[in-house]
Amino acid sequence: MNELMGRRAAARMTQVIRRWRARAAAAVIALGALSSTAMTSTATAADKTGPAVDRNTLVVALDKEIQSLDALVTASGDSQRYAMSIFDTLYGFDAKGNIVPRMATSYTMSSDGLVYTFKLRPNIKFHNGDTFTSADVKYSIERVIDPTTKSTRRPYFAPVIDSVETPDPLTVRIRLKQPDGVFLNKIAGFLFIVGQKYATSLPNAEAFAAAPVGTGPYRVKTNKVGQFLELERFDDFYGDKPAIRTLVFKYIPEPSSRVNAIVSGEVDIAAMIPLAEVARLRQDAALDIITNPVSSPMHVRLYSNVPDSPLAKRDVRLALNYAVDANAIIKGVFHGVGAPMGTFISKYFPYGGDPSVAPYPYDPAKARALLRQAGYPNGFSIKLYDAVGTPKEFAEALAAYWGQVGVKVDINRIDYAAWSRLNNTHKTGPMTTTQFTNAIYDPIHPVAGSFSKEGAWSDYYNSEVEALLKQLDTTTGAEARGALFRKIGKILHDDASAVLVTELFNVFAKKKGLTWEVQQGSGFLNFRKVAWH
Repeated sequence: MNELMGRRAAARMTQVIRRWRARAAAAVIALGALSSTAMTSTATAADKTGPAVDRNTLVVALDKEIQSLDALVTASGDSQRYAMSIFDTLYGFDAKGNIVPRMATSYTMSSDGLVYTFKLRPNIKFHNGDTFTSADVKYSIERVIDPTTKSTRRPYFAPVIDSVETPDPLTVRIRLKQPDGVFLNKIAGFLFIVGQKYATSLPNAEAFAAAPVGTGPYRVKTNKVGQFLELERFDDFYGDKPAIRTLVFKYIPEPSSRVNAIVSGEVDIAAMIPLAEVARLRQDAALDIITNPVSSPMHVRLYSNVPDSPLAKRDVRLALNYAVDANAIIKGVFHGVGAPMGTFISKYFPYGGDPSVAPYPYDPAKARALLRQAGYPNGFSIKLYDAVGTPKEFAEALAAYWGQVGVKVDINRIDYAAWSRLNNTHKTGPMTTTQFTNAIYDPIHPVAGSFSKEGAWSDYYNSEVEALLKQLDTTTGAEARGALFRKIGKILHDDASAVLVTELFNVFAKKKGLTWEVQQGSGFLNFRKVAWH
């Protein structure tokens, strides 16, 4: 009987995958017709390599709206789209993820690892003309730590920072409660500097988000909510001036419309190219296609710390993992652009990934047995949140697989901005599709954010994980940190803390006439050195 049920389930999933592919093929045909029309009526492929507007302007198509322009408050996946343009940090990451000085010229660390002293670069200006000083660094840190700000960066700084001192306008001394082996990475990835004088003149954080002022190479010119964000070059920027004068982020959430915009030449770069389109667009002589791993698991976050939820039971979480054929989803939904994951820590991090931990195999019979063992012989009903921007077939596939073992799924697919507001306040339960892109080139970001007791997006608790995270606070060096992260990854795997499906790759299409180096292994969009050639 179980074998017969398994064959029936496999047949049903084959039908689902065929439908996905049919829809994808139809989209390709339709888009091909659109692009052919555009080419014959407007321009040749060679012409499409030129600017959408002019050589002083770059138009970038984004897959989702920017939720908030306050880079110290909003989720990193949101701020990564604009933060490197509008704001700056004491230290930052170059295009390959190496830590480099920016608003600071140097730093020293005390022998006990508890005091970091930064020397600041003189004569840096904010977009409104105010002069940058150590007081702004102190304010920015205290703003993050203040719980009323509701900063998603707070869990990374509040537990470790004891005090911030400003001996003079160009010196900042940060005292820690305990050593933090990745503190400089946090400074580089999270601490975008805002001006004390300007921010405190406003009534609240929302007012700052509506009219942000930073020290980055671009400043906000026009923010048309839901439509586009226009930035203009800040000519008083202390560093190398961008070659592009105007930077426009255009929101085109519908995938086929976004593809048609880059194919027709309406935009110069298109982010988050649908994976079904990658092979076709590679044949377009006017375009370059860039595939970038973002050190991120595409997964389902489970609210396992809710006592009366089925997800509080490990056997249920295991069942959800065994019920899903990750390889089939990667092939059918992600068009082969992906890789199954055994642990939450991506293999594209510089350390911490563990290839010896195998992904859960597809075993629906075992999933049904685990559900019976957990007290759910007939399964149960559950809601799954899903944000626009994630392929809708992903949630559909999960629901189809889980339905085969008796778990009936109600998919609640909502706008990304609405989803993000709910997600940042732990209201996307009992489970949600999600990702967690690399922001600081150390696994502490996704692990602490998703699985520590105080994590900004954590709905999970495990005392063993907490103990290892505490060890990481005082551990430095890639080898030592990597060993601890591998232990954490194995615990999270064995506890079925999430439903892991695939490594995530962001795919961009750009015009060949454009020079642009993507920020490697990260979700950051870096347009500091983009130029037409």
